[in-house]
This record gives sequence, structure tokens and C-alpha cells, in this order.
Amino acid sequence: MTQTRAHSYWLITLAAAAALMITMGMRQSTGLFISPLNTATGVGIAAISLSIAIGHLVWGLIQPIAGAAADRYGPGRVIAVGALVLAVGYAVTPLMTSSVGLTVSIGVLMAAGAGMGSFSVLIGAAAQHLAAEKRGMASGVINAGASVGQMVFAPITQSLITVAGWVNAMWALALVSLLTLPLARLLRGKQKVSEGSPGSSEVIATKGAESGASAEGGDGGDGGISAAVGMAMRNRSFLLLNASFFTCGFHIAFLVTHLPGEVALCGLSPTVASWSLAIIGLANIIGSLAVGWGVGRYRSKMILFWMYTSRVLLITVYLAAPKTELTLYLFAAGLGLTWLATVPPTASLVSKLFGIRYLSTLFGLTLLSHQVGGFLGAWLGGIAVVEWGSYNSIWIADMLLASAAAIANLPIKEARPSATPFPA
Repeated sequence: MTQTRAHSYWLITLAAAAALMITMGMRQSTGLFISPLNTATGVGIAAISLSIAIGHLVWGLIQPIAGAAADRYGPGRVIAVGALVLAVGYAVTPLMTSSVGLTVSIGVLMAAGAGMGSFSVLIGAAAQHLAAEKRGMASGVINAGASVGQMVFAPITQSLITVAGWVNAMWALALVSLLTLPLARLLRGKQKVSEGSPGSSEVIATKGAESGASAEGGDGGDGGISAAVGMAMRNRSFLLLNASFFTCGFHIAFLVTHLPGEVALCGLSPTVASWSLAIIGLANIIGSLAVGWGVGRYRSKMILFWMYTSRVLLITVYLAAPKTELTLYLFAAGLGLTWLATVPPTASLVSKLFGIRYLSTLFGLTLLSHQVGGFLGAWLGGIAVVEWGSYNSIWIADMLLASAAAIANLPIKEARPSATPFPA
């Protein structure tokens, strides 16, 4: 790779990672506002949890829409609009005093804004600009951006809440969200990889793949986005992938929303929750980069199998361990290794099945499944703690779902990495 190409690769990759650092870092810190919001508004933890849960669903619903818009008009415009919507959501939240108002600000505006500058648009944008052999590591670096954001924003947000109050913390985050605007400019434009270049219309090379995709069919053929979506929804491997990613959403949304509540039930300081979230982010930088490297060398479905299996084992150990600061920090470190690191292998499988032409749209559908799980994880967690005074039932549900997700990945049709030109 020439020096010019290397510069372009890192510019695109780091711009996408920085945008995701902001949108996901802010989003993953939302749970820190539950207690002060409840104190200020009196609407109840269950109602606030529902507004955050609706936000997870809206974030998922916006993914295929934002992805389709990015595929059609270019990702820069979509990211810019998202930054403005996200800023408005944070700015008006302190003005809301009812559950309906919080649902509008947190559940709709903040979620939709963050969703327009998230995985489907950003990974799709990078894939359209980069050659096939560079996309695997790029997806890992971009994904690590979300983890850096969580590591940075969780302690900063908690400090702002403690020192300046939750209202000023919200307004400060509204200003921070606007930093994605210059990054959107760097990611503007449509597909840069020529149709004749490596990876311009990658499709799965697995023999007997049930989609029957060809080099043309893998990119939706002449039917465009609608044909690509129709093909995906008839593909058994794609449906299994969506089912397993549902579990990932349940797991992450439950933890990012209710980890502060779990820490409080353990009788520990709120700073333990913020530092646990930061440790998750730090560990996931390692996990994301490792997985970004691994998807070019191992089958993505097997990486996902072992990730989901590790979550089952980790939760089992946590439930049996004494609930001390050290336990929470070690648990957070273990969670972080697979936290959002499921994204690169999941995006890899989507691209292997259908190519990159409509990757933002199709991966957006997969993220929608993720967020349906996220809605249930955030909402049911709030109900569980109100009704039974603990999260034990949700921990058990999380273990069962993770077990099912691990098994669901095994039948997915996937060529070995050496047999396909697109490693991620």
C-alpha cells in the first residue's frame, strides 16, 4: 500500500472511530442519569427504564433507515443530521418532567440521533472507501472507538453529575455531540471502491449457500435495496445471525442501563458503577482489536460462538462470587472483552453473505434485532428490580439467551477466511 493510500485508510478509519466514540460513549453512559432523573422528576425507576428501553428500540429502528439513506445519499449527511438531533435530545431532557416527556427526549431524540451516527452507517461508510483486505482491521478499530467512548465518557459524566449537577451534565453532552459534525465531512460521499476492485461486490463463497447469491445477487442485483432486503429475509443464515444478535442487545442494554442499580444493591459507591463502565470500555478496546484481527483468520461464526459461551461462564462466576469492588471490576473486565466486540464478526458475516453494496442497510436490519433485545433488557431489568428487589431473574435470563445465541451461530453458512476475499 502506498503512503497516500495508507493515509487515506487511517483518515477514514479514525474519523469513523472518533464519531462512534462520541455517539456510543454518550449513549452507554445514560444509565448514570437514572437515579438523579428519578429524584428530580419522581416518575419512578420503572418509567425511566421504559424510556431508555424505548430508546434502544428506536436506535435499532433507525439503523436500517439511516443505513439506506447513507447507501443512497452518502453517510456524511446522515451523520450530520444525527449530531443535531442528538444535541437537541440532550438539551431538552432537563426540561422534561413526565414519563412521556422523557420518552420523547431520551427514547426518541437522543436514540435516533445516536443511531444515525452508529455502527451501520460508520462501518458501511468505511467499507465503501476501503479495499477488501483492509476492512477487517478497520471494523475492529472503528468498533474500538465505541469502547474508548465508554471508557472516557462514563467517569467524565459521573464527575459532571457530581460536581455540576445532572442538568449541566446533560447540556455539556449536548455540546459534545456537535463534535461529530466535522467528522461527518470526512466521511461524506458514496462508494469509492471501483466495481472492478477487490471486494467491490463480495458475496459468500460457501458451497451450497441457501441464498443462491451470485456476484450480482449479493449486491441486490437490479432490484436495489428492496431486492437485497428480500434476499436477506429469506436467508436462513441471516435469520440465525439476527437471532443471536438479539441476545447481544439484551445483554448490553440490561448492563449499561442497570449496572449502576446493581452496584447500589451491592451497597457500593456510585463511582464503582462509573469505573466499571470505564473498565468495560477499556477491555473492549483490546477485545475489538483482537476480534478485528481474528475475523480475517478464523470463521466469524466460531468467534461469536465462543464469545456468547464466555458470557454464560462469566455471569455464572459473578453470581457465585462475593459482591465487592474487586469482584465488580474483574467482572467488568471480563464483560468488556466481548462487550461490543461481537460487531466486527457480525458485520463480517453480513458482508460475506451479501457483499458491501447495501451493507449499511442489511447490517442496520441486524442491529434492529440487536435493539429489540436491548429494549427488553433495559425494560425488564427495571421491572425486575421494582417487583422483586433484585436483578437475579434477569441474570438467569441473560445466561439462557447467551447459551441459545452460541448454538444459533453454529449452523450459519460461512466460507473459511482463506476462501473469501472479504475478511470482515
